[in-house]
Amino acid sequence: MERIGPPLTAGERETLRGFLDYHRATLAMKCEGLSEEDLRRRASPPSTLSLLGLVRHMAEVERAWFRRVINAEDVPLVWSDSGDYQVAYDASAATRSTAFEAWQAEVEQSRRIEARAESLDVTGVNRKSGEEVSLRLVMLHMMHEYARHNGHADFLREAIDGVTGA
Repeated sequence: MERIGPPLTAGERETLRGFLDYHRATLAMKCEGLSEEDLRRRASPPSTLSLLGLVRHMAEVERAWFRRVINAEDVPLVWSDSGDYQVAYDASAATRSTAFEAWQAEVEQSRRIEARAESLDVTGVNRKSGEEVSLRLVMLHMMHEYARHNGHADFLREAIDGVTGA
């Protein structure tokens, strides 16, 4: 996934799309060049947080907000039949290929749903609260989610091999 900076003078939708794709690519970049063992390395046990766990978690988040909320699809979570988002963080038995394939598949689904939406004002129903939410809010929430977890990814990567930076 190539990391391209967001547009500097585009409209609202293109800017949101650009920032979201930038954050998606940042997570992929933080995982580049690492072994499966390194990707599964936990931040600070007993926490199950790892780079591979973050990739798995973001597959869940992409699916939940774009497919389940905006597109109203009746699909289970990727890693948990019981709806427990925490399951994705435990990557102790996960493989790079399975995690990244699932994440990339969900990102592509999300991109298609966003591109087909008539406008950012399209709404879906938040399954937790029952409230209507707009595609605009979902895209902003996804940027927040990636930015927060990319901060975790910064620390995880530095602890593995000392690599720092954007």
